[in-house]
Amino acid sequence: MNQSNWLTLVSRKNLLIGLFCLLIPVVTVAQSNPTILVLGDSLSAEYGIQRGAGWVRLLQDQLIKQGSSWTVSNASISGETTAGGLNRLPALLAQKKPKIVFLELGVNDALRGLSIGETEKNLRAMIVLSKKSGARVLLFGMQIPLNYGQDYTKQFKDLYPKLASSENINLLPFFMSGVVSNRDLFQADNIHPNEQAQPRLYKNVWGAMAPYQSMLLGN
Repeated sequence: MNQSNWLTLVSRKNLLIGLFCLLIPVVTVAQSNPTILVLGDSLSAEYGIQRGAGWVRLLQDQLIKQGSSWTVSNASISGETTAGGLNRLPALLAQKKPKIVFLELGVNDALRGLSIGETEKNLRAMIVLSKKSGARVLLFGMQIPLNYGQDYTKQFKDLYPKLASSENINLLPFFMSGVVSNRDLFQADNIHPNEQAQPRLYKNVWGAMAPYQSMLLGN
């Protein structure tokens, strides 16, 4: 190898090393941003409202305002059931590596008349998977109208505190508190909260995040 070719090879090698060194800080920053994973249904997926107007975005905006490096990853899908959430969760945990998981699921199970036992089994499995991954879990308590039957309605409502207690996780007692009693906060279908309801939903979630505040500020 002559001197000219050798110098060219050395220059290319140094360039590659330099580029690699430049990439290291980028990778480090990306890995250092802890994540909250939101696994929910249409109530969290901005169904029927402007993109970026939902409570999840309001939460992200608040974290930025606080100077927190946490990011919120919204994996919610309209119409999602607990079975669907359970099917998707392993891949989401592997990809996002969240430190906190919000579980906002179950209402679509009830609206379809699925058994409380099946819903409980799926939610518990998601809680266990999240905990095994190292994430803390906030379970969103849900309720359904009384016209689904008094016994079924009560069993569904009681399911959430029961799971939170047995699995030793945090509970937002009722995600829709302050919204369900005000028809002005619903879209024309009288099912989905409108944009005006999103700040209230955000406040409900933010209040339930009190146990995580030291984490959010200290990463």
